[in-house]
Amino acid sequence: MNGVPVMLRGVNRHDFNTDLGRALSYDAMLDDILLMKRHNVNAVRTSHYPNDSRFYELCDQYGLYVVAEADLETHGFGYEKGSMPASWPEWEDAFVDRMTRMVEALKNHASIIIWSLGNEAGYDINHQKMMEWTRQRDPSRPIHYERETDYQEVDFISPMYATPERCREMLDQFPKDKPFFLCEYAHAMGNGPGGLEDYWQMFYAHSRMQGGFVWEWCDHGIRTATPDGKPFFAYGGDFGEYPHDGNFITDGLVFPDKTPSPGLLELKKVLAPVRLEALDLKKGLVKITNHYDFLSLAHLHITWSLSENGKPLQSGTLPPQELLAKQSATLKIPFRLPSVPTPGAEYFLNISFLLGTDTLWARCGHEIAWGQFQVPCKNKARERHSACSAETSYQEDNEKIFLYNSDVLVEFDKGLGTITALERAGRPLLLRGPKLNLWRAPTDNDRGGGSYSFETIWKKAGYDHLTERVDDIAFSHDGNSGAVQIDVLTRVAPPILRTGIACQYSYTFFPDGTLHVKLQGTPDANMPHFPRLGVQLLLPEDLATVIWYGLGPGESYPDSRTAQRVGLYKTGVDQLYTRYVFPQENGNRSEVRRVAFHDLHQAGLLFAADPLLNFSAHRFSPEELTAAKHPHELRERDDIVLHLDAKQCGLGSGSCGPQPPEQYRIPAEPFAFSFLCKPLVPGELNDASFFSLI
Repeated sequence: MNGVPVMLRGVNRHDFNTDLGRALSYDAMLDDILLMKRHNVNAVRTSHYPNDSRFYELCDQYGLYVVAEADLETHGFGYEKGSMPASWPEWEDAFVDRMTRMVEALKNHASIIIWSLGNEAGYDINHQKMMEWTRQRDPSRPIHYERETDYQEVDFISPMYATPERCREMLDQFPKDKPFFLCEYAHAMGNGPGGLEDYWQMFYAHSRMQGGFVWEWCDHGIRTATPDGKPFFAYGGDFGEYPHDGNFITDGLVFPDKTPSPGLLELKKVLAPVRLEALDLKKGLVKITNHYDFLSLAHLHITWSLSENGKPLQSGTLPPQELLAKQSATLKIPFRLPSVPTPGAEYFLNISFLLGTDTLWARCGHEIAWGQFQVPCKNKARERHSACSAETSYQEDNEKIFLYNSDVLVEFDKGLGTITALERAGRPLLLRGPKLNLWRAPTDNDRGGGSYSFETIWKKAGYDHLTERVDDIAFSHDGNSGAVQIDVLTRVAPPILRTGIACQYSYTFFPDGTLHVKLQGTPDANMPHFPRLGVQLLLPEDLATVIWYGLGPGESYPDSRTAQRVGLYKTGVDQLYTRYVFPQENGNRSEVRRVAFHDLHQAGLLFAADPLLNFSAHRFSPEELTAAKHPHELRERDDIVLHLDAKQCGLGSGSCGPQPPEQYRIPAEPFAFSFLCKPLVPGELNDASFFSLI
């Protein structure tokens, strides 16, 4: 643009409204554009047809680059030359007419920077005729078309759904004088997409890379209701029609009602035009890079804060930076660590770049970019002190082991090899668990790929039907500490299959009521990677308030977590649930140091990771989520299903694209993880004791 290479932070967009279908109002189009701008999107591909003329006017006014696409798609014919309309002379006029009408109607819109010949219609002589006419009529704009897979006649190397590795290969394989962008990538179906940051690290690393367009903007679910009035978003087949694409139409960054999904929040962070890197945090030195194509950073205000365990200690502002586009500089943040740091505390530096004035699309103070860095600190480890000097008492019979002190009672079932009751002061706090769990309700991306899908691989391995056999239980008492330890040897395996996991659970009960759990496992050879690796526990349904210190406030996964910040968060269990149009794995919180669940009187359980865990909590089990096709089909349980996971598999975009690469998978290899758990009585939990009780 004007001689400057630009990055296309784009999305593919269909005309859609959950109540109006394809009949969009002006306000509906404007709402789309405002959401895009507020989430750092700067480009849109009108997939796969020209839009209402008012949409282009709005793009001109609000500042979005447009890839204007002709209304041409014939992929039902396949791509073999001679067997598709692109090869048939009698279809030449129709092909050229599609391009002619679009170019003549839209040529005066400044927002349009690229013409597209259509989508997935093969490539042959009729496309060449389209290009010949377009270049003669409008030589000022370049032409994109993905199915010209030699990239000799079009102006871009612009594939779809290539992995970052394949993109790098294509730079060397195809003409080196052409820019590269992905016309479709990061298929945003259900929980995902994963891997956005990996793509953008690649884009920034190669000068010919110009970004790409995420597929796609919106879930195409129709707002409707069950006969008894329960609202839901319908997809293919819900109205009895045939043929249909099932829920493959719900593949967007926003839900059908245009509520941003976790995927859009992730995209906003990844696309942010300001990036930060730590240089010397002890001195407060941070590198900032301006990834705007034309703007300096003078329009952005800078705020910063220093937090201790999620609580702000210091804050301030810095003057706007006159840093020119595509340049970097060093920023000094004038924070001061406490002279006597709190033992065991973590300190994080938080930096935000905010709009300094109102714009057409956002108010002053809207956050454009941010960064967070853990500040190195030589503070002492926090010492754990037991508030109780009494020993743990115990009783044992053929079926149970009972452990108790002054107000804590634990019931351990020998046959099940796990806790079946934990109470404090007569209040039930744990109903069952922990038990090893590998299964998660498959995401849309887990289900993509046919016989090679993660769901198929995991079900073939029996991960959705694991059973556990108790082989041995050892019981011991430490006379010095007063602690009691129970070691349980089990084998976890699916029915019929020979493969399984040899497990050892070690439960250590301390006199103050604290429980230490360690789980070790050795999988048999040749088992495929796991969906997740952790334990499942059942909590009483009224422990419905959750506090955690870790990444938040939203859900996060190994390949989709850049939008989350380490902090102290509080919410309800029901708010942890992400209501995807098609039920699936959701709501994971990662890099969690500690988490507590409590009732209205603050009685509950506090868990401390060693060192980090994932957690999720729902009123549905993974099996119930797996079986449901719509959210309204789920029936809330009378308990809370808590998962504490050492690892979660990544998300990827396998519904129509690459599955997570190896670094985001969980190999079936020997593992060990542990955590602490403490039962709480009313009045015991507050923001300070949350970090000191265990």
